[in-house]
Amino acid sequence: MAEVATIMRVSKMTVYRMAHSGVLPALRIGRCHRVPEQAVRGYLREAFAELQASR
Repeated sequence: MAEVATIMRVSKMTVYRMAHSGVLPALRIGRCHRVPEQAVRGYLREAFAELQASR
């Protein structure tokens, strides 16, 4: 989650909240959460597209 938080420039807690709410797909393996790289890229792509559309 720390790596995802760095890429997205948000806190780890924000990434956890996004994963728990289903906004960002994540896998739970034991006590660890894993977010697929494609999920992060897709989320950022959509967020930037929405930003561009709103301008």
